[in-house]
Amino acid sequence: MQRRNGIVKGSFWLNLLLLVLFLAGLWVIGLVRFVGDIPDQVEDTTSKTGAIVVLTGGSGRVNEGLALLDKDLAAKLFVSGVYRGLDVRKLLQLARRNPTDLESRIGIGNAVDTTENASETAAWSSRHRISSLRLVTAAYHMPRSMLEFRQAMPNMRIVSNPVFPDHVKQDEWWAWPGTATLFISEYNKFLMAWVRLRSKRFFSSAGEQRAVSAAN
Repeated sequence: MQRRNGIVKGSFWLNLLLLVLFLAGLWVIGLVRFVGDIPDQVEDTTSKTGAIVVLTGGSGRVNEGLALLDKDLAAKLFVSGVYRGLDVRKLLQLARRNPTDLESRIGIGNAVDTTENASETAAWSSRHRISSLRLVTAAYHMPRSMLEFRQAMPNMRIVSNPVFPDHVKQDEWWAWPGTATLFISEYNKFLMAWVRLRSKRFFSSAGEQRAVSAAN
């Protein structure tokens, strides 16, 4: 009897180990695919949109957005995630730009994460009747940003405009501990966002089906 119990326990732990290894393998495969999807250049540099949207939180993003505005690739610029209390004039001064030329064309938001970036941009775009956006954020942040923005604005045309911070080494990223840690962290955040949005969609669909069944 004890031997049989031992065999059952051994089988349980072996199956558990195999399951953990399987899930770890899936995670690694997903990580490699995720990194492969990180853009390495701006694919569309000329299309005009209704607005340029910059997600703050990394180097070069605001200056890139202002440079795109200077090129008249959009009539308006929305900077999402600016520290509360920082107005447009101060933002332009920090970016070493002339406030009198650009101040009237820029709006700012106070989002604290990517989900809020998408929701406050959706609200701002609705107020200004914007139907297309050029999204500016770091290349490694672009996949999750596009996921959140497409969920918040399914009918919006969004042009990806990544920036490439000097400290992020996309080539042979696994050899750079800082970049590898950054990519792994961003991949895990992407997975959590994907699961959250999928779950939300599933429960919303299930609720609609129950409502239809009750009506009938």
